[in-house]
Formats: sequence, C-alpha cells, structure tokens
Amino acid sequence: MATPSPEDLPVPEDDGKCDHLVPGTPIPPISLPATDGSSVNLSTLSGSTVLYCYPRTGKPEVPLPDGWALIPGAMGCKLQTCSFKNHLKELQKLGVTHVFGLSTQDTAYQAEAWQRLHLPFNLLSDEKREFIEALNLPTFEAPECGVLVKRVTLVIKDGVVLKVFYPVFPADKSAEIVVEWVKKNKI
Repeated sequence: MATPSPEDLPVPEDDGKCDHLVPGTPIPPISLPATDGSSVNLSTLSGSTVLYCYPRTGKPEVPLPDGWALIPGAMGCKLQTCSFKNHLKELQKLGVTHVFGLSTQDTAYQAEAWQRLHLPFNLLSDEKREFIEALNLPTFEAPECGVLVKRVTLVIKDGVVLKVFYPVFPADKSAEIVVEWVKKNKI
C-alpha cells in the first residue's frame, strides 16, 4: 500500500484521555533508559522539558505494519522527531532546557533512529509502559506492534505538567505549535 499524503490521513479526535493531565500534575519518579546509555528521571529535572510521546519509528526498507496509515494519528513519527530536531535551538533560546521523545520501543531500536537522524536529544524507552501507565497516557493496540502510546506532547517544569498537547496532528507541526505556546507563555 502506498503511503497516503498528509491530506489523506485520518485525523485523531480528542477522546478526553488527557483531560486528567492538568497544570500541576506531578511527573512520576520513574527512570527511563535513554539512547545515549544514560537513565532519565523526568520528575527530577530542573527547568523546562518538552516530552513528545509517539507510537513508534519505522526503519528504512522495512514496510509499515498492515493498516498503519489507517490509524488516526499513527503516521508521522519521523516527521515529528525531525520537527523537534529542527526547532531545538529555538526552543532552547526560549528557555526550554530539555527535549526528549518517548515511545514503547526498546532502546536498541530507538538508537538506530537516533543515530540515523543525527538527533541532538535523547529518545526515551518506556518498553514496559511504566511511565505511560503512571500518567495514564492514552494508548492504542496495533497489529504486529502491541500496545503503543498515542501521540501527546507535555511541557514539564520542575517535575510538574505545565501544558498538554493532545491530540497532536499533523505530526510535523508539533514542534512549531510548542514553540508558539512557549513564546506566549514565557516559561
């Protein structure tokens, strides 16, 4: 099946599954493995952090799972990641201290994308879904993939949620939307 153009992708609906993540919600004290070999506990980071959660990255020459393009919000993980890569310096100038991507893929799988895309920030693995479940982030089940996190972006400051972006669509505009919010809210 050919990859659909962005205009043809199904748009995710706000199902209310992030409504509980209000400003001030504490980030759970869970350490997550990062692609550089370190461990990151988002609850202990000082300053402002942008955490974008995405279902999964693909690999070149490996076909997408059957029906992937038909799942609202599933397509665009590489585009979203590159969007944050391209806007990183701007986010830093605006006061964002950390940017991370998070998926349920294992660190070894994520490391391939991290290296291939020359990312200047880490991807975090929540393979056991401990962080996802602790924050009750929205998930979906996909054939050949199991349970995956839906696309959601959190702005965190000193261990608490400041802002939640959900649903995130289109994926390639995710970083731009965060930049605009950060500009207006001067975090």
